[in-house]
Amino acid sequence: MIKQVKIGELRIGMYVHKLEASWIDHPFLRNQFKIKQISDISKIRKSAIKVVYIDTDKGLDIEQQPAVEQSAATVQAETVADRKTNSSDPQNSLQEEIVKANQVRLEAGRVITDIMADARLGKQIETERVTPVVEDMLASIFRNQDAFLGLTRIRQMDQYTFEHSVSVSALMIAFAKKLQLDQSTIWELGVGGILHDVGKLQVPEKILNKPGRLTDQEFDVMRGHVGFGYKLIDEAESIPKRAQQVILQHHERLNGTGYPGRLSGEEISLYGKMAAIVDVYDAITSDRVYHKGKLPSLVLRQLVEWSDEGDFDAELVQRFIQCVGIYPVGSLVVLESQRLAVVVASPQKALLNPVLKVIYDLRKQRLIPPEVLDLTDPVAGGRDRIVKPVTPDEYSINIEDYLSH
Repeated sequence: MIKQVKIGELRIGMYVHKLEASWIDHPFLRNQFKIKQISDISKIRKSAIKVVYIDTDKGLDIEQQPAVEQSAATVQAETVADRKTNSSDPQNSLQEEIVKANQVRLEAGRVITDIMADARLGKQIETERVTPVVEDMLASIFRNQDAFLGLTRIRQMDQYTFEHSVSVSALMIAFAKKLQLDQSTIWELGVGGILHDVGKLQVPEKILNKPGRLTDQEFDVMRGHVGFGYKLIDEAESIPKRAQQVILQHHERLNGTGYPGRLSGEEISLYGKMAAIVDVYDAITSDRVYHKGKLPSLVLRQLVEWSDEGDFDAELVQRFIQCVGIYPVGSLVVLESQRLAVVVASPQKALLNPVLKVIYDLRKQRLIPPEVLDLTDPVAGGRDRIVKPVTPDEYSINIEDYLSH
């Protein structure tokens, strides 16, 4: 069956029957082909093509996608077209990937800074600028998730809005990868993550960064950022549907207490449920003008408690914890041997026993030559264990120094 689709509805696995453009106006050698990778979709987005016709007999239909309204358990059980599993991903070591990941992170920061500056002026979002940087983030996270997520722990308080957007995008990509969603969907969720707070730039700064409790009137203005953001992205035709759901639903709560739509249960898409978890996690673990960031392990515990109270999907919270680890990469921990160590890898099957870089002797109160300690190793790891996480500020330690060397 031949069907007309919007550019934002394209995904890997669809078969393009016709591109509504002259052959000299699009970058493909043929008018008919199967979409096999994200770059195919990116080329269409960047071209003058506005309408595409797909053949549902030769490829996926719009409806043939991970059902948004299904439970997370069903989505996780599905075999999705062209999905990538952890075992087949080409992996780089932390040291190999950290430099590339940092370059991508800095570029992502520059892009979202420019986009938000335009948003402050009410200008339309240039979505073609978002596409390549999210693709680069996705590629880096697939090569080594620990490298990019570790760098998201390095933040500047005065850059919160911009860095939060990059971090949420990276976490959404990693979370979706953990759920084994297809690569096209993962990319769309990354786009949604990087743009999820774009509406905040139309909220007065005195409200956005107010150190005290917001009044009811001020909170109403703050809640309006979702509508501002959605209006901006709704005017940009190439923002995919799943990205829109992230932007519109990241403040909704499973029990109906969220905003702007007070949606509940299955009224909230899978992607909105994911975004709610990621947004809260990153916001509370970050230093902001009006509060000091909490330790990731404590925030993960709170997410479990809030899921018990009905705010978040309990199964998705457990999957998110498996994704980032009990002690996320970039965390600083105290060992039983009275040493400090930086978490440099979080094995999926041993969340309580990450790979560490031991850097500080608490008894002698001094830095020591870095030593890698794998707590999953029955010999080396068996002689030590984590006592508690601590903040790097307590010991004036720059985590980036130990992730990048």
